[in-house]
Amino acid sequence: MSAVKVAYPPNPQAEQMVRQQLRARGISSERVLQVMSCLPRHSFVSGGHRGEAYGDFPLPIGRGQTISQPYMVGLMTEELQLRGGERALEVGTGSGYQTAVLAELAAEVYTVELIPSLLERASALLDELGYRNVRYRAGDGSAGWAEEAPFDAVLVAAASAGIPEALTAQLADNGVLVIPVGRTQAYQTLVTVRRRGRRLERRDGIGCRFVPLVQEPGAD
Repeated sequence: MSAVKVAYPPNPQAEQMVRQQLRARGISSERVLQVMSCLPRHSFVSGGHRGEAYGDFPLPIGRGQTISQPYMVGLMTEELQLRGGERALEVGTGSGYQTAVLAELAAEVYTVELIPSLLERASALLDELGYRNVRYRAGDGSAGWAEEAPFDAVLVAAASAGIPEALTAQLADNGVLVIPVGRTQAYQTLVTVRRRGRRLERRDGIGCRFVPLVQEPGAD
């Protein structure tokens, strides 16, 4: 098992979170478990909620957005099957926590966030923590990042009514997209799409609940 890229002190709260919320529910990727047992999740949570940072639920981070439930972060990351050499696209930087997980597990991360204040805060924190393999863009993540495509992995951290064609078009051969799909928060499904040449293989997973994917006016 490879060591994490950024050295962190022991984190008993994160270790307990991983043991009780991830491993106990079937997350089995040792790379994912190791990274999430080290990351200081509390650093990505706004002041008043820091005491709840390792709880089994999402938390607000401002502007109507959330940091995802730890289990969901682990599950979505495990679905990508990252081995270390991939170029990953993240749609919805948010707090930057999922970005840090991806930065530990992939070679390069390209992350897009529509809300400038969230992107500024997340990029400053990730830079302070020492991540140098992340590139940032403010804009509509549903359009992807065409100039840097193709991507081996695409993770969408908000729910879309459908799967944006721009994102599947930017998948490399054998690349994987993980995205919550559903028109309302009451009914969403975690969907995994893998590109096999010109063909896309879709697999529907568990039910989930994410904030809506915010798009620029006029976007499909």
